[in-house]
Amino acid sequence: MKPATDYVPEMLARLACLTARRPTAAQRDDIQFGWKLAKEMGRLDVGQCVAVKDRSPLAIEAVEGTDECIRRAGRLCPAGGLTVVKVAKPQQDMRFDVPTIGLGTLETMHDAGASVLAVEAARTVFVDQPQVIEFADRHKLIIVSLSDPAEAHHFAA
Repeated sequence: MKPATDYVPEMLARLACLTARRPTAAQRDDIQFGWKLAKEMGRLDVGQCVAVKDRSPLAIEAVEGTDECIRRAGRLCPAGGLTVVKVAKPQQDMRFDVPTIGLGTLETMHDAGASVLAVEAARTVFVDQPQVIEFADRHKLIIVSLSDPAEAHHFAA
């Protein structure tokens, strides 16, 4: 059985900085740190998302899901400025539980004080992309889609 994403590749996040704002050097460091942490958590089959600030993990997704992970990070860091990283697990079966983001993700981030969302290009479903990007731009959020965290330097502010 083929993954559903094979039939709708336009739903997958493409490699790019998707918003008008670009990550700062500190945010790029958090993306790289968060990416490694998220991949390791995925390797352990824990979750797909982490929230970090200043290269410190604030929340790691488990069974509660992405939105609650983001909310928890916001409660732990009321000053805001969080970076959220969501990636596919290294052993991810793209037929099931594909990482997905949409307007709800961005609304939760905004409410929690997050600033940056980094997702894995070609392995993350991006629902309602035009509306999500418009929301992000209006609220000065950053969305980057990468295939490797080192690519974050290509999107420098």
